[in-house]
Amino acid sequence: MFRGANPVNLDSKGRFAMPVRYREQLYALSEGNMVCTIDIHQPCLLLYPLPEWERIERKLANLSSMNPAERRIQRLLLGHATEGQLDTAGRLLLTAPLRTHATLTKHIMLVGQYNKFELWDEQTWYDQVKQDIKAEQHAQGVLSERLQDLSL
Repeated sequence: MFRGANPVNLDSKGRFAMPVRYREQLYALSEGNMVCTIDIHQPCLLLYPLPEWERIERKLANLSSMNPAERRIQRLLLGHATEGQLDTAGRLLLTAPLRTHATLTKHIMLVGQYNKFELWDEQTWYDQVKQDIKAEQHAQGVLSERLQDLSL
């Protein structure tokens, strides 16, 4: 579905233009309806077409609000989830709280992750890529079972 790292710019209102290569697919999947929330492990945002987010939302709804760890996840992901729709120019508005979480300024990266996108501050993205490559170089031979079966 979605792949590739794409540099995009935020305008002064907090909008970015979805690259043209994704628009047709997003309109077909969700009529341009998107949901954006925070990533709880990285300083980035997660952007889902609405039907993909609804699958996640059902899983979150099944967590117990009486379990403190599960309640925290619900609070963070559902509490920050913001719906938006691509406008006629293919732009999407990111709210101020979402932009603040990921320290997004003008230059950002839209990174395809199969069924969703990640949105990163551009420099933070490049720093993360360097860290990930370095970590993989130092983890020589230490792979999970699933990674051992992956052939590139």
